[in-house]
Amino acid sequence: MAKGITDLDMNSFDDVIGSSDTPVLVDFWAEWCGPCKMIAPILEEIASEQDGIKIAKVNVDESPDLARRYEIMSIPALIVFENGEPAKKLIGAKPKGALLEEIGEFL
Repeated sequence: MAKGITDLDMNSFDDVIGSSDTPVLVDFWAEWCGPCKMIAPILEEIASEQDGIKIAKVNVDESPDLARRYEIMSIPALIVFENGEPAKKLIGAKPKGALLEEIGEFL
């Protein structure tokens, strides 16, 4: 796991998301997902460059209950959580510039 990216599961999700004083961008992903692998380095760059948002990942194969809770039907799916609640959902891999534009309001 890259520096600045937190790996979440059922046991840690609510505590980490609920206690964060900054928005958290959660990447719902899986090992077998090609587009998920494509955006991983982009998320690592954002994690190291942006102080105003935290980055976390949820493996949908290891935490299917979280995927169901947030109605994840396709991956990669990114959800920005603000004050412990989902604020924005993005589906699919996006280039870094497009992703930063989408989450700009939270930075």
